[in-house]
Amino acid sequence: MMNVSQRLESLPMTPTMKKILVLVGIGWLFDAMDQGMVSGVIAAIGTDWALTPLQLSWLGSAGVLGMIVGAALSGAVADRWGRRKVVMATLLIYSVGSALSGLAPNYMILIICRFITGFGLGGELPAASTLVSEFSPLKSRGRNVVLLESFWAWGWIAASLVAYFAIPLYGWRVAFLIGAIPALFAAVLRRMVPESPLYLESKGRFKEADALVCAMEKEAGIARPSTSDTEVPEAKLHPGPSSVSSAAKPSFARLWSQGNRRTTAVLWIIWFGVNFGYYGFVLWTPTLLMGQGFDMVKSFGFTVIMCLAQLPGYFSAAYLIEKLGRKPVLICYFAGTAVAAWLFGQAGSEAAVLAAGCLLYFFALGAWGCVYAYTPEAYPTEVRASGAGWAAAFGRIGAFVAPFIVPALYAACGAQNGFAAVFALLAAAFAAVSLVVALFGRETKDVPLVSSERRQPSDC
Repeated sequence: MMNVSQRLESLPMTPTMKKILVLVGIGWLFDAMDQGMVSGVIAAIGTDWALTPLQLSWLGSAGVLGMIVGAALSGAVADRWGRRKVVMATLLIYSVGSALSGLAPNYMILIICRFITGFGLGGELPAASTLVSEFSPLKSRGRNVVLLESFWAWGWIAASLVAYFAIPLYGWRVAFLIGAIPALFAAVLRRMVPESPLYLESKGRFKEADALVCAMEKEAGIARPSTSDTEVPEAKLHPGPSSVSSAAKPSFARLWSQGNRRTTAVLWIIWFGVNFGYYGFVLWTPTLLMGQGFDMVKSFGFTVIMCLAQLPGYFSAAYLIEKLGRKPVLICYFAGTAVAAWLFGQAGSEAAVLAAGCLLYFFALGAWGCVYAYTPEAYPTEVRASGAGWAAAFGRIGAFVAPFIVPALYAACGAQNGFAAVFALLAAAFAAVSLVVALFGRETKDVPLVSSERRQPSDC
């Protein structure tokens, strides 16, 4: 008899799967709005409150620090209490933090509110990508997670429009208050998004998992008798020695067990590099462009155009990831991001800035989508959310330090050479990640999701 994972992965894209993808994606969009508006807020609030470059760096990094803590904690919580509960709870935390940021009376209170917002955001993303990955059919699992990540582009587009139209007229507080809207959406998620059947199965809740999969099979026109009340899955009757011995280990220790050690090391390097490179340019692009002589409105306008290039980046990656595999697409898109970052740093005209910037956003966000698809596939169900959460948490350290290194390097090299130096450093970070994937990454395309640490992806 087929188990829950095999039944799910053999299905086509059902209405339930499409609904989950869209609803979780809308929550992802709201998260992106917050991150996108921070870059505009940094430029605006620095003028309003006369903040120093160091204070602006802390403003960008406070939210990232919250994301580190949120991601590390949420993964273990999601493996213990469920993916759906974590997605809803963290969405509410994020919304409250964003609303409080818009009401912050001074700089220190704003820093605290940004930490709260980051905690919610960092906690939601690993749990959400794990939920979508576990619901997805085998042949479209990678594509679904990349499409989930593509909602990030719509959030950034919305954020850049808010920055372009609202911040110059109404100030930065309005941007944060708009970010509180997701709190209303959490109620919709509570009613319409089910728990992952793989998580339910891993917790021994076989009847609930079977009922969910039966409903999806019915949508696909597949008639299959439901598991009887007395029938116990074969995995329950004959647990493997690996699963028994590892069950008592804390989830963090299991990530560094012999079966998962290489996977964890590679993923942590990937996540650190992509966070360092991405947040090194995305939070500072408007400010750096203003330093190159562009006014605030034009800098925001350029950012809007660049954000549009994210969409073909995501959609091309979503197509290629199922055609070529995870590993080759990751290598190519990280290498493309490195080249685009270097070109952006060398751009000497408006046309060159826009062209290189569009390439940078195209490849960087396509790579991000692949990273989110690749990460949960690499772990067994028992530690899948923990693995994704800890990888994201370690990666956010790169996002935390980048906002300090970028302005320091820019100031040390001077306005004339600093722009090129910053993007040369970021290009090197992306190139290093591409090399690590090429040398040590494993291919996970067409590898089933299982509840056993004995399964290893191929080394191809």
